[in-house]
Amino acid sequence: MSEKQSSSDGKLPASARVVVIGGGIIGTSIAYHLAHMGCDEVVLLERDEITSGTTWHAAGLMVTYGSLSETATEIRKYSKSLYSRLETETGQATGINNCGFIELATSSDRLEEYRRVSAFNRYCGVDVQEISAKEVQDLFPIARVDDVLAGFYVEDDGRVNPVDVTMALAKGAKMQGAKLITGVTATGVTRQRGKVTGVTTDQGTIACEFVVNCAGMWARQFGENHGIVIPNQAAEHYYLITEDVDGISRDWPVLEDPSNYGYYREEVGGLMVGLFEPVSAPWRVEGIPHNFSFGELEPDWERMTPFLENAMSRIPISMDSGIKKFFCGPESFTPDLAPIVGESPELKNYFVAAGLNSIGILSAGGLGRIMAHWILKGSPDVDVTGFNVDRFHAYQCNPDYRRDRAVESLGTVYKCHYPTKTTETARNVRRSALHDRLKAAGAYFSEVSGWEAPNWYAPAGEKAEVEQYSFGRMNWWPYWAEEHRACREDVILMDMSIMSKFLVQGRDAGAVLERISANRVNGATGVITYTQWLNNDGMLEADLTVTKLADDKFLVVVTDTMHRHAETWMQRHIQENEFAVVTDVTAGMTQINIQGPKSRALLQAVSCADLSNAAFPFRAAREIDIGYGRALCIRITYAGELGYELYISSDQAVNVYDRLVEEGHQHGLVHAGLRALGSLRLEKAYRDYGHDIDNTDNAFETGLGFAVALDKPEGFIGRDAAIAQKADAPYDRRLVQVLVEDPEPMLWHAEVIYRNDKAVGYVRAGSYGHTLGGAVGLAMIEPGETVNPGYLNEGTWEIDIAGTRYPCRCSLQPLYDPGMERIKS
Repeated sequence: MSEKQSSSDGKLPASARVVVIGGGIIGTSIAYHLAHMGCDEVVLLERDEITSGTTWHAAGLMVTYGSLSETATEIRKYSKSLYSRLETETGQATGINNCGFIELATSSDRLEEYRRVSAFNRYCGVDVQEISAKEVQDLFPIARVDDVLAGFYVEDDGRVNPVDVTMALAKGAKMQGAKLITGVTATGVTRQRGKVTGVTTDQGTIACEFVVNCAGMWARQFGENHGIVIPNQAAEHYYLITEDVDGISRDWPVLEDPSNYGYYREEVGGLMVGLFEPVSAPWRVEGIPHNFSFGELEPDWERMTPFLENAMSRIPISMDSGIKKFFCGPESFTPDLAPIVGESPELKNYFVAAGLNSIGILSAGGLGRIMAHWILKGSPDVDVTGFNVDRFHAYQCNPDYRRDRAVESLGTVYKCHYPTKTTETARNVRRSALHDRLKAAGAYFSEVSGWEAPNWYAPAGEKAEVEQYSFGRMNWWPYWAEEHRACREDVILMDMSIMSKFLVQGRDAGAVLERISANRVNGATGVITYTQWLNNDGMLEADLTVTKLADDKFLVVVTDTMHRHAETWMQRHIQENEFAVVTDVTAGMTQINIQGPKSRALLQAVSCADLSNAAFPFRAAREIDIGYGRALCIRITYAGELGYELYISSDQAVNVYDRLVEEGHQHGLVHAGLRALGSLRLEKAYRDYGHDIDNTDNAFETGLGFAVALDKPEGFIGRDAAIAQKADAPYDRRLVQVLVEDPEPMLWHAEVIYRNDKAVGYVRAGSYGHTLGGAVGLAMIEPGETVNPGYLNEGTWEIDIAGTRYPCRCSLQPLYDPGMERIKS
């Protein structure tokens, strides 16, 4: 293929459609994919030379194994496929070597983790095999295997040359007409009416429609100049290269041993020992020098020696080999160890692709394709709820926050990934008004979107001890079971202040919300409505409730993880001729949920309001008195029982709480945390956006068609697509509830489901159904044939949990209270 244009001469064009800032592997991949999708006028700006930031010193692992995210696994698979064909397309070598990859399990917990990962990866098309310690040594003869329980082997994974791959992507982009300009520093962006209009540089301004910040460890600093929240932080990252090792071969697989913090591969006749130490060191929290390029850091031998000795103990010969190089270079890490990708909520058409957490090489191909599609088509075509840039808040860019969290996030890479593990650093950022009361009541807190949220409560007289992590029943199991039981039989109190809450007010507030909501939300005053927000393709953008408080006043409540996404969606859909104001009232409004068959009796005892079924029916919303305070009381549930949500001004919340707890003694009131909420809602098959439903789903295949009012005269965003989706029935892709018939195993996430020995789907979210008597979850089933009650009731159904298959049941209807009698009682 001949080059259409090959301009790297530094001449700055006056305009472009897309300007990509940063010439590392992710920037060149985005430019490559934009150009291949037919995007004219793509310009990539690099202040130094291509690969000069972090890409040039990457280890170059090309591994598809290891993730429980379908999106992440597909990104890796696509990247490997792309790198395999780039040389043929461009004539530029990529150094790809499908020498194989082995993950070592040396403890029972890691063995379970990797068996769970392997089952899911095989479902996604990654041919991973569990092999013995002897087979590990046969493939990597100089490894010590005396403590190895198993290896997990992917024969055609391996490695690439990061610089060569990046150069191939750059050449491929230029061959399709993109301009890659080096030696030009982007200094900022121009904007108009909340939308990016251009990029300023040290050599002039380029007018453009889209900007993509791919500045790597400089991304936060560059974004900070124009108000974009990108909380990535550089940290020291190490690898050692030995002198030549007799007999070593570049065809040996890459070996990874997380228990000893190391990975190993051949490097020019010697051995590379890479490190992900459990206690890391952030670098230049105050800011990365603008002139740092192709730079190395002085290794901290004293700090790293214990970690290095552990890693080298896996390959004993390395202890006796000379050291050719002990390299330290900065890599960029994020607060939750997921990449920062997507359109910023602060500025329309400003996209970010940064914070790749040391897996930029194996992710860049797939992320480049996703970003190009997102930019040119207006929405992503994969689930991005786990890594969308709009999940972050401004405080996460604070130096103290980044310094503390970077130590933990890098250190997490090679730790066992327990399903309930939460972060331990940079805590106590956001606290409910009830925090001290809940702590005194025995709450064990975890971080949830920056909030300190009770996971479970220790019984009276016992201390809420640290969670003892495992993949099975943990130390808090009996407390969790009691909280679950109390909701089903008596009454519970939950602090749900973590929920994102917005007042939408003004003359056109109702019209705006009616247009963006698939359900009818602008009906009678004093009613809450469950609805979805769809995009133009009919895919889910949010899952939420809208309460009409007055003709010009509405309360919108959405899950904590979608806070800024929902806020941005509302603000960007208020038209110029409409008057509506969105106000974030999350911190100022404490939310207490009172749930369970005795919830009405408890509330009636503390309020003068008539809470009878006739006077206060399901979905009613009214202000009531409680003690000395006032609360917006909404009769709604996320637990599957008669229940109420109380929204209280935070200055009155403690008083209301104290009155509820005081009276609660007469009604068997029990405090309950998020673990109980998870098990209660999954027994009732209630959905949770970002966990079991996401932006790749439509309302009908996820069982939410009842909340879509296709006949609304005024229509809504996505209605035409939704009409076509409904007409596609019967569906061969359905979200179903799954119940494991054996009461012992646990579901967490990504367990593969089989029908008649054929893999047909996997669990998106799992928990334990203490009422149903077994592990329960929501799973997406995609068998390539119609999924209906007949299909689900026939055949032999099994679920793979860490390599063992168990009988299970699947249902389109909730297995608990399908007729909603308890909710409406």
